[in-house]
Parts: sequence; structure tokens; C-alpha cells
Amino acid sequence: MRGNPTTSRALNRRLILNLLRNRGPMPRAEIATVTGLSPAAVTFVVTELVAEGLVVEGKAQAGATGRRPVPVDINYDGHLAVGFKLRHNSIDCILTDLATTPLASFDMPVADTRPETMVDAIAQAIPRLLELAGRSGLPILGIGVSIPGEVDAVNGVCVQSPRFGWYNLDFPALVREKVAVPVWADDDISAFTVAQRLFGAGRNHRNFATLAVGTGVGASLVIGGEIYHGSHGLAGKLGHIISVPDGNTCECGRRGCLQAHTNEAAMIAAWSAKRGQPASRVEFAAAIEGGDVQALEIMAQAGAIIGRHLADLVNLFDPEVIIAGGEAMQFGDAILEPIRRALAQFAFLNVPELLPDWVPGSWARGAAALATQHFFELDVAD
Repeated sequence: MRGNPTTSRALNRRLILNLLRNRGPMPRAEIATVTGLSPAAVTFVVTELVAEGLVVEGKAQAGATGRRPVPVDINYDGHLAVGFKLRHNSIDCILTDLATTPLASFDMPVADTRPETMVDAIAQAIPRLLELAGRSGLPILGIGVSIPGEVDAVNGVCVQSPRFGWYNLDFPALVREKVAVPVWADDDISAFTVAQRLFGAGRNHRNFATLAVGTGVGASLVIGGEIYHGSHGLAGKLGHIISVPDGNTCECGRRGCLQAHTNEAAMIAAWSAKRGQPASRVEFAAAIEGGDVQALEIMAQAGAIIGRHLADLVNLFDPEVIIAGGEAMQFGDAILEPIRRALAQFAFLNVPELLPDWVPGSWARGAAALATQHFFELDVAD
């Protein structure tokens, strides 16, 4: 790669930071051996990173042959990121370190989905998160916001969120007007995928896909270690594949979208129809837990349809693994096994492993990862 000294410096910083992220603490000499950089170049970059508080030196340890080289590691605890997962009537708020380890979190109710309501709630949440974590003196590296809908991640513009009634909205700019901190935005599944790529089940894979089943159904792709957004930020919209022509009306306004037939709301509606009375998510979850035959059959049908369309994605992009998230992962094998069976039936030669990786707060941690990823992907000057 050709470039000026500034380009080389930025690339070397990124190379060393990501090496430490993947392998943990390492002495300077080992960093030079693994990266192929000269010892002088490694010393220069590491010294710079230590001075900036981004890397810290460990303690020298005595061994049988004398003092061992001093390892260096990323200063995960020295910088903070904030994540916000926007919902229809609340915001999941989380404060994390650079490894997206949660330090404080809470759920903030909102009266409506107007942009100004969401922005005001975010501005109020930040000092509360810092106070809860006892971290008021540390710098916030950035803010990540995950939005249900279609987002142009490069420009941060929410192209559309039918759930919120937002169209062509530069939401990060509105937040920056209130809070003098860098802000990044993306859709929910892409934010989840960023977190998986940095510190989750995808960290050791160059090519993988994510699947989310919950309020919606979505997918995202990592190709060659980078998230693939497509030409217009619309890649991975698995939930908006027309699965049932002239079927249920989707929140996007079209009929027959996959998610309109297989998301949690669709499954609960189908179970309610079979029972002859409305049911809540809590009741549906209890029915699955209790082995209700009708509820399990509805979930199996939804999983089979999702798996069939997921197989199309596998046949097109050949991922190493698929990482599953979303609220429906609460149901475990009741949703995962029918997806796996359909994958095995409809995938061509490769049937990638389906790995669930979901804990409470995963959406908000994904949003925080939108900020922390820029620590590891420093902009390279032209």
C-alpha cells in the first residue's frame, strides 16, 4: 500500500491495537515478530499510544531466566462508550468500557418517538449512567445509537423507520447539538454485528452472518472482516424478503414480508387466533416454557420459514458461522432447532453452525460498539 508517513502511522496503530484486541497483552518484541514491523516502529507507536492513555504497560515478572519483557495491553478501562437502543416507548441505555463490558445500564421510558423526545432522553441519561458507574471523571469516547429501520451508516442518516415515522433524519447531528461527543448510528442488527465482530462469537471469523429474531427479523453480513452494508445501506434485510405473496401487512407497508409472518408479534397473533383470545408475550413465553403443543408448533413453523430463507443467504455468501440474537433467543431450541433443520435441508454444500449469543442488554451493547469500533478502525489519511 502506498501512502505518506501519516498513512503508515495510522495503519500501524490500527494493526497493533487489533493485535492486542485479538490476542491480549504482548511484549513489544513479540508484537514486532507477529506484525512484521520493525522493533523501532513498534516502539514508536506503542510509546505514542501509552502517552495518549490508549495502551498501558503491565508489570514485569521474574522468570527462571531473569526478568521477562514488559507486556502492553489496551487500556480498556480508561475510556468509555455509551450505547442507546431506541424502542417505541423506551430507550435501553448502557455505559461500557472499550471492550463493551457493561458498567451501568437502565431502561428510560419515553412519551413518544419524536426525535426531540429521544434526544432529550439521551442527554439526560448520560450523566445518570456516569453517576451510577462512578466514572464521571473519565472521557466518553463516543455515543452509539441503534435505530429500528434502515440507516445509512456512513452518513448516519436514518433513511426510514416506519416504526417511528422517521424519514431521512440525521439523528446523530441532533444528538451532537445537545452533547459535545462524537455520535454514530446504525440499524439494530448491524450494531449487534459490530459487537459480535469486535468481542463476540464472530471475533475469530472473517466471514460470518448474524440473524436476529424478535420484534423484527434481520440479518447482517461480515465479509473479509468488514460489515457489508451494500450500496444504499440496505444489505441484509432478510425480514423484508417477500415470503408469502399478498400475506400479512408488514410495518414497512408491503404485504407478505418474512418478518410479518415470523417475528414474535406474528407468532403471538397466530397463537391467540388458535386460542380464540388475545395473548401477551409473557403468556406466550410461559406456554413455550410449559410445552404447549400449539405454541411450539407455531414457533416451529416460523423457524422453518426463517431457516429456508436463511439458507438462501448461505448459498449466496457462504459464511463460516451464523450468530443468532434477538429476544426470541430466550426460547432456545424451540426456535433454533427448526431453523437448523431448514438450513440443513435447503443449504447447498456448506451448512454453517448456528451459534446463539444473546444476553439481556445485547442491543444496547451493540449500540455502544458503534462507538468503540472507531477506536480500533482509526481513520487512515489519504
